[in-house]
Parts: sequence; C-alpha cells; structure tokens
Amino acid sequence: MLLTGSLAACGQGGGGSAQTHQEPKRVSVHDPSVVRSGKDYYVFGSHRAYAKSTDLVNWTPFTNNLSRDYEKIFADIWKDWPKQSSNPDVKGNMWAPDVYYNKTMKKWCMYLSLNGAEHRSVIVLLTADRVDGDWTYVGPVIYSGFTRANYMSTDIPKVLGDDPGLDRYQSYTDTGINAIDACVKDDGQGGLWMSFGSWFGGVWMIRLDPATGLRDYRTTYETKPNVSDAYYGHKIAGGFGNSGEGSALLHTNGHWYLFLSYGKLVQTGGYQMRMFRADKITGPYLDQAGNPAISTSTAADNWTDKTGIRLMASYQWSGDRKGDIEVSQGGNTALHDEDGTDYVVYHTRFSDRKEEHQIRVRQLIPTSDGWLVAAPYEYLGTKAGGAYTAKDEAGAYELITHDPTTFFKGPRKVTDQHSTNYRGVNKAVDIELKADGTVDGGRKGTWKAGRDGQVTITLEGGDYPATYQGVFARLPRDKDGRKVMTFSALGGNVCIWGSKA
Repeated sequence: MLLTGSLAACGQGGGGSAQTHQEPKRVSVHDPSVVRSGKDYYVFGSHRAYAKSTDLVNWTPFTNNLSRDYEKIFADIWKDWPKQSSNPDVKGNMWAPDVYYNKTMKKWCMYLSLNGAEHRSVIVLLTADRVDGDWTYVGPVIYSGFTRANYMSTDIPKVLGDDPGLDRYQSYTDTGINAIDACVKDDGQGGLWMSFGSWFGGVWMIRLDPATGLRDYRTTYETKPNVSDAYYGHKIAGGFGNSGEGSALLHTNGHWYLFLSYGKLVQTGGYQMRMFRADKITGPYLDQAGNPAISTSTAADNWTDKTGIRLMASYQWSGDRKGDIEVSQGGNTALHDEDGTDYVVYHTRFSDRKEEHQIRVRQLIPTSDGWLVAAPYEYLGTKAGGAYTAKDEAGAYELITHDPTTFFKGPRKVTDQHSTNYRGVNKAVDIELKADGTVDGGRKGTWKAGRDGQVTITLEGGDYPATYQGVFARLPRDKDGRKVMTFSALGGNVCIWGSKA
C-alpha cells in the first residue's frame, strides 16, 4: 500500500518562522531486504512486495514476473516440497527474499523462502540481469522439515549420505528450524555465506559456491551440539526453542554485526531488533556485555531478557501522535552505502493502527568503542556527522531509554480506542546537559563531549545506570522536519536517545 506525501506547515518553535515539511512517500514492505544498483535503492519483501527509491526517503512500488507468474515459476519446487493439504497455495508463502549481486556470475541473485506447514520449507535461488527483474528460477539451496519419510526428496543424501541420522532435525530445541530469512554476504576473503533460520533450533550459516550461487557441497561441517551441524553448517545464534529470526549481517567499522528479530511480529507481540558483534563472519557473535548470540538454555520469553542489544524499543517523544508511535520494529536489513554511511531498514507497526506496517530507514552511527547506534529520528536526507560547539550540545533534552524488557501491549482497556495509557511504550523524560558537565532533571549524572560529535554520558540511579558512549547529531524531527540537536548512545548493553527540547 502506497501512502502519498502531503504538505503540512509546522512552526519551528523558539521564535523561528514556519517551515514546510514534506511527508515521505510510504510503502508497506514486510521483512525488507535492501540493495543499491547505480543511483537507486531497492527493497524486496515478503508476499511479493517490492519498492524503489532514489533517496532512501520516498519509495515507489514496482512489479516483475514474480508478482504475476509466481505459480508458474515455482510450480515444480512447490509441488515437490512445501505444498501440503494444510497449505495448498503458494500465494502468501513466499517469504523474506534477500537480494545480492554475485560478481562471479555477473547476476543478481535472490534467495527466497517458500514456506510450508510443519516447517517444511525451502530457500531457493533465482537470478536476473537487472535488479528489478525479471527473475529466473535456478534451484533449491537449503531445506527444513525433512523426516525419514521424505528426506530423499531433498539434497540430504548428497550432504549426509543415504542413511543419515535425522532425529535432531525434528527437535526444536536442537536443530529443528524453519528454512526462512536468508542473508547472503561476501566475507571479503573470497567466501560467500548465507545465514538462515530460524526460531526454535536457531540461526545457521553455510558457505555458497560463488560460481553457481548454490550451496558449496565441497565444504563440510562437523556435527557438534550448539556449535555446528553437518547439514546446516555453523550455528551463529539462538536455539533451545527461543525466538529469533530475520538474521541480517553488516560488515563495517572493522567488525561483523548481526541483527536478529526477537518476539512475535504482530503489533502487540514484542517484535524488536537485537544486535551482536563478531570479528569473523562465522562468529562468535557477542553483545556489549559479552553474552553470546547462541542460546545456552530455554528462556520463557527471551524478548524480555537482556541478551543482545535492543536497537530500539517502542517509544514516544512528547508531542507524538498515537498513530506515529513506532511499535514492533524488526525484520530488518542493513546497508553499507557507497559513501561509507550505514543504514538499518526495517518494518514497523504503530500503536493504534492494528497490523498496518511500513518501512522505515535510520542511519547507523559508530561509537568510539566500536559499536553502532541508531539515529533517534528517521532518515529524511540529512546524515549525522560533523563537529559541534559546547553551546550546540548543552541544553535541555528529552531522554528515551530503550528498556530491553518491555514491549507494547496496547491500551489497558481494549474497548477504549482513544486511551493514551499504553503499556510497554518507552516515554521521554526531561534532562539537562549543563554547561558545567553535569546531567540534571529526570536523570542525574555527568557528560563530556569528545571529538567529532562523540559524547560520554554517565547516568546514575534510575533505570539502567551506566556510562554511555554515543554521538551528537543535528537531525530533522519526524513530526515536522525541524532540525534539532540529538544524541544516540550505548552503555551497559542498553541504548538511549536524546532530542533537544
């Protein structure tokens, strides 16, 4: 669904003259994967939702042969594997494509999950000469949901032999996964890798053959509990029945960053993005506190625990309208652009718009200790960066703490559609970064500016006392386009945002 842009005259405040704010052209693309081709950006999502942009701000939907001829394109593989009486139609079962340009093949490669009941799914490869299609089906890459009764229809015999042990693939606390959410990356050393998952048995990674784009059958893996598997390769995250899907990998700032989506993707399901970091593409991935991305036990609701850095929670600045409160953000992708700028692209739902969703783009900003934080406001064409004076940086701010243990549950009274008494929405508190280096107001502490907009903020008492490393940036606000000083910082495994009042 495309929502057209509108114009609204908004006062700048503080005595400034009114300015005109152009609402971006919005699109709904679930589980977006983003790539750049030439001067244009493209996102590909579940259920054949595709869009393009020249600026990462305004998006226009487009179609190709996958939009029209999907039943014909996938006829054989759908019949051979995912199709069952409980899900007889391929429509609605084409999930989370990832698109990658393969320089060896000189082709655009799409890795798409055909989803089946009982996790009988398969990630397949399609290729195209142009990023917007049309697309040609090549073949299967990885399967899930196989049993002793049906494994001969897969590539299991080619990988594991004709009489393999398969019990672990039926255990959702072991290696039982759903073959969805591919993410394909070049490791920079000649290796091409695909991560996939997810939920239950965790997120895994196999090596691909750059010459074909398919699985590299020459690479073998040892079956080692919670570490690696002969069929699924390296384990990089999750397991033990815990939630976790949508792996997205980004190499920047000298590290590999892994983003996962925890929780349930619906509006009140606590969907959220968590971040880990590694020195190698295959891991191990750890958060700032040293917690591994790979689960070591079963958690009742791991989307309310503190493992993994929650990039952003459901949040509300003062003056935000209810319909603009972002909740249930996830299914993300990440882009390292040609100029070195990093972005996170994700889908989000909203506090009172039921299951309506749209994509959002935020800049990812490096901190002095080698982590990434998300900009406090949606990317509207202004990039973070630059040096600021003490006068620019000091002053009254709103502060949002992205509590990793909370999630949006809707109004307390479901029948009261106008209630503002939401649960799990992290609201702003007022603080002041004083010129003498102290923090006052709703939180107490100290702050110190560094070079190139870097900042160290120590917050005492209250929720999540810690020393936070972050970055100042003057950015346009979502609601009116007015540029204000902001900061985004990370400390104690928790992210915080500030926006100058």
